Amino acid sequence: MQKPLIISIVDDDEVYQFTTTRTIQTSGVACEVLTFSDGEEAIDFLTTTSEDPDKLPDIIFLDINMPIMDGWQFLEAYIAIKPKMGKKITIYMISSSVDPADTERAKAISELSDYIVKPITPERFKELLNSLGDR
Repeated sequence: MQKPLIISIVDDDEVYQFTTTRTIQTSGVACEVLTFSDGEEAIDFLTTTSEDPDKLPDIIFLDINMPIMDGWQFLEAYIAIKPKMGKKITIYMISSSVDPADTERAKAISELSDYIVKPITPERFKELLNSLGDR
């Protein structure tokens, strides 16, 4: 039997965290959900658990606009620690920004799998989770 996916939501909006966690939990894809309110919390977690791949997320849903460390700063820090990660992590940037500069910047970062504009439908979440559940 395949191990459950570990999903991380990095977003400062508590309502979004709650609704996204519920959507993921009801998607039918077995998983654990970790939530972080800013990029710094998430990077700290990744750094301290980098040597234990079983605790690292399989997928990160990352917001752009957050206090302390935003999504872009998170990605810079992640790229620096990525060689120490004992697991391949898929990162989706999920933002309410429709600014073409943000989408172009995201396209230039190979560590991002996709840039998705909020709101994301439960069907789209299920599609993303199912595609990664097969690995």
